[in-house]
Amino acid sequence: MRMSSRPGAHRKRIGGLALGASIVLSGTAVSRLGAGTPTPSAPDREVALTPPAAMPSERTPALPAELLRPGATFALAQVVDIALANSPLTRASYGRARSAAADLGSKRGAYFPQVDGAANLGRAKQPQLDATGHPVGNQPVTAYGPAATLSYLLFDFGGRGGKVEEARQNLLAADWQHNATIHDVAFGVQEAYFDYLTAKAQLAAARKTFDQAQASLDAANTRHDSGVATIADVLVARTALAQAELNVEGIDGQVLALRGALATAMGLPADIPLDIGSLPSEVPLDRARAAVAGLIADARLGRPDLAALRAQAAKAAAHVSSVRAEGLPSLALRAEANRTYYRAAGLDAHLDAWSAGLQLSVPLFYGFSKTYDVRRAREDAAVARAQAESYEQLVILQVWTGYYGLETATQRVRTSQALLTSATQSEQVALARYKEGVGTVLDLLSAQAALATARAQEIQARSDWFVAVARLAHDSGRLMPSGDIAVVTEEKKEK
Repeated sequence: MRMSSRPGAHRKRIGGLALGASIVLSGTAVSRLGAGTPTPSAPDREVALTPPAAMPSERTPALPAELLRPGATFALAQVVDIALANSPLTRASYGRARSAAADLGSKRGAYFPQVDGAANLGRAKQPQLDATGHPVGNQPVTAYGPAATLSYLLFDFGGRGGKVEEARQNLLAADWQHNATIHDVAFGVQEAYFDYLTAKAQLAAARKTFDQAQASLDAANTRHDSGVATIADVLVARTALAQAELNVEGIDGQVLALRGALATAMGLPADIPLDIGSLPSEVPLDRARAAVAGLIADARLGRPDLAALRAQAAKAAAHVSSVRAEGLPSLALRAEANRTYYRAAGLDAHLDAWSAGLQLSVPLFYGFSKTYDVRRAREDAAVARAQAESYEQLVILQVWTGYYGLETATQRVRTSQALLTSATQSEQVALARYKEGVGTVLDLLSAQAALATARAQEIQARSDWFVAVARLAHDSGRLMPSGDIAVVTEEKKEK
C-alpha cells in the first residue's frame, strides 16, 4: 500500500509545487504590470501623477508676417482667412471627408476580382511499401509550392451597389459637413471680431466720458474757488470722475480678454500681439436688405449642414438595399491553381492542380435575423428622413428670425444715433449752464451720464447690426457677408 501510494503523493506534491510556482509567477507578473500606476489613497486626496509629455504640434499657425508689424491692421476677410487656415475644426472635418473618400474607394473594390496568393512548405514521414504493398519503413518527404485563389462576385441582387451608394452618400455628407464647419468657423470668428471691435469702441467712449468728468470737476473747482459753489459740488464731481476712471479700467481689461478670444478663434496663441482697427463709424444699412423669401429659398438649397443631413438620409436609404441583399442568393466565380514539389530519397517531381467553377450561395434560415435587419434598416432610414425634414423647418425658422433680427438691429442703429445726437446736445447745454452759474452740478452729471449711456448704446447697436448681418448670412447658407456689405476696418490714424 505504501509503495502504491508514493507515486500519487509524489504527483500531488509536484502538482502543488507547480501550482504554487504559477501563482507566484502570475502574482509577480501582475505586480510588475501594476507597478508605477498610482491610485487614489483617499476620497479627499489627489493622485500623485507625472504630467504627460506635451503633444508635438504638426503645424505652426499660419500668420502673414506683415500683419505683425506695428501699425498693421486686420480686415474682416483677412481674419476669416487666417481662422480657416489655422482652425483644428476645419482640419478635422477635412480629414473625415478624406476618410470617407477612401471608404468609398474600398467599397468599389467589391466590383473587382479578389486574388489571394499562398506558399506551402511541409515535411512528413510517409510509409514506404514493398512490392507486395506491405510497409517496410518510413520515408521523409518534403512538399512545397505556390498556390493562387481567385474569387469574383458576379451577382448579388444589388448588395455591392447598395454599399457603394451608402459610402458615396456618406462622402457627400462628410463634404457638406466640412462646408458647414467652414461656415461655423467663419461666423464664430466674425462674432469674436465684432466683440473685440465693440470693446475697443466702448473703451474710447469711456475715455471720452472720463474727459468730460474731468471737465466737470475743473468747472466745479473754478466755481468753488470763485465762491459761487459749495464743496459739495466738488465732491460730487470728483466722485463722478472716479467712477468714470473705474469704468475705463474695467473695459480696458475686457478689451485684452476679447483680443485673446479673437486670437484663439483665429487658431492663434491668445498672447499674440495683433490689432484689427476699429468699429466702422458708418453702417451701410440700405445695402443689407433682401427679401426674406429669397433668403429662405437660399437656405433650403445652400445650407451645408442641412444638405449633410439629407445625404445621411440617402445613406440610410441605400443601407436598406445592402442589408436586403444579405438575405438573397449570390453567384460567384471560384478558381484555384497550385503546384506542389515533392522531395524525397529517389523522388523529385511536382504535381499541378487547378479547379474552376460557379458557386451559388443561398441563405436559407438565420433565425429571422435577416428579416429584422431589413426592418431595422427601413426604420433607421425613416428616422433619418424625418430628422432632415425637422432640421429644414429649423433652418427656415433661423432665417426668419435672423431676418427680422436684422430689421430690428437696423432700426436700433437709427434710434441710437438720434439718441446720441440729442444726449450730446443736452450735455453741452448743461455744461454751459453750469459754467455760467445757472445750472446745478447734478444736472450736469445727469446729462453726462445720459450721454455715456447713449454712446454705449449706439456702439452696441452698430456692433449688433454687423453681427446680425453675419448671422443672417450664415443662416441662409452664405459664407462671406463682408464682400456683400462692405465691412472693412478703418485704418489707424497716424498720430
